[in-house]
Amino acid sequence: MEQGLALLLPLFLGLLQPGHGGRLEVEPPEPEVAVAVGESRQFACRLACADGQVASVQWRGLDTSLGSVKSGTGSSVLWVHNASLSAAGTRMCVGYCGKRSFHHTVNLLVFAFPDQLTVSPESLVPGRDREVACTAHNVSPARPDVFSMSLLLGDQELEGVQTLDRDVMEEPQEDEDPLFQVTERWLLPPLGIPAPPTLHCQVTMSLPGLNRSHRQSIPVLQGLTSPEPCVTTSLESPITTSPETPEQTSTHSPRSPDPEPGNSSTRPCHPEIHQVSALGTLELLCEAACGPGVAVHWTQAPGGLAAYKTREAGAQAWLTSGSTLWTECHPEGWFQCRLDPGGQMANLYLVPEICESGGWGGHWGRLGGRETSCLDFKPGGTLPAYVPSCLPCFPNTVKS
Repeated sequence: MEQGLALLLPLFLGLLQPGHGGRLEVEPPEPEVAVAVGESRQFACRLACADGQVASVQWRGLDTSLGSVKSGTGSSVLWVHNASLSAAGTRMCVGYCGKRSFHHTVNLLVFAFPDQLTVSPESLVPGRDREVACTAHNVSPARPDVFSMSLLLGDQELEGVQTLDRDVMEEPQEDEDPLFQVTERWLLPPLGIPAPPTLHCQVTMSLPGLNRSHRQSIPVLQGLTSPEPCVTTSLESPITTSPETPEQTSTHSPRSPDPEPGNSSTRPCHPEIHQVSALGTLELLCEAACGPGVAVHWTQAPGGLAAYKTREAGAQAWLTSGSTLWTECHPEGWFQCRLDPGGQMANLYLVPEICESGGWGGHWGRLGGRETSCLDFKPGGTLPAYVPSCLPCFPNTVKS
């Protein structure tokens, strides 16, 4: 009796299970599949009936549009073209062998994760900048369990950093699909001496079967940590940087006075930034008097280079504010140009002075602990006052 029941039990369970006697194959087999906005993905479903019957297979959408479906004997292929956020949802493959049914569901997750990161400030001055913010643009979903942000030193989270807040705002979009702007702010710990050369903001999107990250570097300006009193003197011409960098070498010779007696070596070649502004506008010239075969390029400006007009001609490159009146408030930050070949940099830092009265101030600076000079530009476009070797030289220390 017991032996007879043991033989009947598998048969009874088989009658309760849909699809007994056949096998539904789905590719990819995962129950959840992540697809980026704009990408395309194919889902294949196949069924072979065990008893020789002709299999019928069809994709169905439970709560969303299907996409493109092509079905044949024993198979059905679903294409999702140029995926949009509204294409997310559940799809089901249904197969039949006679009266026996089979099904497999796939939850399609559509995400947006472009490499669009901005940081503020764009560069850190140790001892002065205590907070840093990182913003990711046009992302979805933005839930903390899926989308995370961190501040890194090397490949590890910066030790001692504190998260201040996290803001999520909907981006202005013409399409119906919502995208988000996510900003996280951190309180920086002491960076130590010497400070690390670079921190990174990292954002990560984590979905089933997918883990993607983007990084944005935040340079830490070296040797700019010891403010000194500013002493103002007048100048009759624009000021250029005058680097002294014995630790770097170059095969090109700059346009400079003859070497001092007893010194047969030439000075290394570096780019220089000149201020050639007209009244009410900003125009900067980066040049390198290094002989033939060199070129200079603007690599950084407050608010991004797209906000300015640039023109490059070999060893000279111009940057101008165009129609922007620089007697008004403007973004604080670094202007930077690079020499190629060699990679030497020249840098200029500008700080708004008094927005209401239309003044603006700034200081010249070089990376790596090199010579730093300040410029305080008077309202109305008068000649700059030169403040040698001081940082920071901000408006609260140099008055117009």
